[in-house]
Amino acid sequence: MAAGINLKELAAELKLAPSTVSRALNDSYEISEETKRKVISMAEKLNYQPNQFARGLRENKSKTIAVIIPERINNFFAQVMDGIEEIAQAQGYHLLIYNTHEDVDREKKIVNLLLNGRADAVVMSVSSQTSDVSHLEKLYRQGLPLIFFDRICSEIPTTKFITNDYQSAYDGTKHLIQQGCKKIAFLMISKELSITKERYRGYSAAIKEAGLEKEPAFSLNCNHCDEENIGLIRDMLWSENRPDGIVSAVEKLALATYHAVKGTKIRIPEDLKIISFANTTMAGLLNPSLTTITQPAITIGQECAKLLIGKLTKPKHYELIDQVITIPSKIIIRSSTVA
Repeated sequence: MAAGINLKELAAELKLAPSTVSRALNDSYEISEETKRKVISMAEKLNYQPNQFARGLRENKSKTIAVIIPERINNFFAQVMDGIEEIAQAQGYHLLIYNTHEDVDREKKIVNLLLNGRADAVVMSVSSQTSDVSHLEKLYRQGLPLIFFDRICSEIPTTKFITNDYQSAYDGTKHLIQQGCKKIAFLMISKELSITKERYRGYSAAIKEAGLEKEPAFSLNCNHCDEENIGLIRDMLWSENRPDGIVSAVEKLALATYHAVKGTKIRIPEDLKIISFANTTMAGLLNPSLTTITQPAITIGQECAKLLIGKLTKPKHYELIDQVITIPSKIIIRSSTVA
């Protein structure tokens, strides 16, 4: 492709002032639709290449979107980032990735960095320790476009993207019941997370509807240490009153269950059936393959990016209103629940 022309050269070709061409390219209301079409057509024809760096300096914009996630070693968050990046790069934006490692103090430090103008907008999923949200309220009050996904902060009046956690957990639990499970456990990382509350609510509703007893010992609250989780799950499975089915709220606990079962006489799915919220590409390669509630991670990332970039480039046409947008998950049945 031939080298592109700059703004002055494009303006000279159109016999228009550079300021007029610039406003037309930025979809300014001051410029007529006819002039906009004329400018855009000539820009495409002559391969006009905007100087994004210079524009950023003039507008005090970094062309950067900050993405705050609670952990990297999770296929869901990796896929969300892929979705955000796909849209952002196409629009000339790049990502600044921050990992809180499920630590609210680290989350607060990251937010303080962003208050200093390191990014034009923020998309985030809160840590499992986040209960006091004053640092997030401060970020919102500064006027920085802010969107939440998955683990949302309901106190902030902005747009949030989630999946249908309640319905998915309900359907997943019902699937185990249909497969003959009578004693179903629920594995979770943090009771305080919005996603955990909704998934637990769906699990509880299915148990109640089937007339089964929800035993306190079967609501297992784990942590972020894999070895400790394996021990907790193993203790539950070795107890006299052990479950015959497991709903895992996160994929790492499903994998911990596979480890806990290893070396015992417990067989999956004959003695124990497992379904998990998971986006791991390894689900089909596990032995036996893992039945998953697969979240639309890439789509969630794409929709977050589209809305944020729309807000940044055409603020009059895009509003980050106080709403929750739900994109449904999909249950993929594999060998861990069906003999």
